[in-house]
Amino acid sequence: MTIKTATIGDIEAIRKLSAEIWPVAYRDILSKEQLNYMLNEFYNIEALHDQILTKGHQFYLLQNKQHKNVGFASVSLEHAETFKLQKLYVLPEEQGKNLGKMLLNEVIAYCINNGAKRLILNVNRFNKAQFFYQKQGFKIVDEIDIAIGNNYFMNDFVMERNL
Repeated sequence: MTIKTATIGDIEAIRKLSAEIWPVAYRDILSKEQLNYMLNEFYNIEALHDQILTKGHQFYLLQNKQHKNVGFASVSLEHAETFKLQKLYVLPEEQGKNLGKMLLNEVIAYCINNGAKRLILNVNRFNKAQFFYQKQGFKIVDEIDIAIGNNYFMNDFVMERNL
């Protein structure tokens, strides 16, 4: 497995991965309508361009030995010495192989190299991924409900880890 820094040229690969991962990751958490709405809002070409070029999100692609994309992550500066893990996803058939941890470690190294003292993230309160994050040293510090439009909300835990 290798991790590469993603560029604008990788947007379609990120979109493809999200379309494969999200329906499985969120099928028991979100309605199909909300899932489709969120995919369309967060992973359309313009949104991903904005995340990379305007918001300064650093994306990574995880590739297997055959150079097939199997996961991705993104992180951004939140404020001062705090970075935020924006995304961390691995194809369902590749989960359980420490690939999420590999991506997270890449993100953590990037954060530390850029002066971070803390990494935060939001995770849906009903997402099993919260237990993965707890195993990686994150702690729940808050609960928030974020309106995302169309009368939908993200019902999240805020988690953090000191670096």
